[in-house]
Amino acid sequence: MIKLPTFSLLSIALLATPALAEAPQDKKLNQELAEIAATTVTRFPPEMVTKFRNGVAEVKASGIEKSAKQVGDAAVDGQLTGWDGKSVQLSQLWSEGPVVLMWYRGGWCPYCNAQLRAMQKQLSAIENAGARLVVLTPELPEKAKETAAANNLNMVALHDKDNQLARQYGIVFSLPESIAPIFKDKLSSFNGTKATELPLSATYVIDTDGKITYAYLNADYTKRAEPADVIAAVESL
Repeated sequence: MIKLPTFSLLSIALLATPALAEAPQDKKLNQELAEIAATTVTRFPPEMVTKFRNGVAEVKASGIEKSAKQVGDAAVDGQLTGWDGKSVQLSQLWSEGPVVLMWYRGGWCPYCNAQLRAMQKQLSAIENAGARLVVLTPELPEKAKETAAANNLNMVALHDKDNQLARQYGIVFSLPESIAPIFKDKLSSFNGTKATELPLSATYVIDTDGKITYAYLNADYTKRAEPADVIAAVESL
């Protein structure tokens, strides 16, 4: 789910660059996510919905949105491998041009799938603005490949094994005890680990000096960076 040199590269604190006057698209992604959230509420008993909401509040109260890497911080380098078997050095990419670094939790997450599809639609606009989209995920490469196929993506997701890079960006959190049992088996299957932890669905823009110039950090997984804002952040460079 990424466009690397010759092939496709592949949630309330909001530290974002304001959208330019002529934004590439209307803000539609979070409208779609709100619709997904509204539908999800009807599929679970009220006590389960309350657990989810309390879980988000607990993660937010941890302060992770403020303690994670912020605008102005140096980006953390890393070497990761995609499901296509190709190894990527992030610093090599941003030395050649701006990089949009985006984490998704896994193909089991409907909000992540919607975000991936939205970014796929804007991939050309991101590239035309001079940046590469780099998507990272803790899910196993074979699962990432299934996610790509299910969402008609021509991006390659880089495997952030055990959230190692996400941890260095400060965006990893342990699932609250009230909801951890709900996700335990799912995370084991998708990530190949017994750890009940996830990364925030964070999005960063990194310039050619390896500095973070845009950061979207939100403990609410039902909200994501708008593609239009990401493109505007790239264009502002």
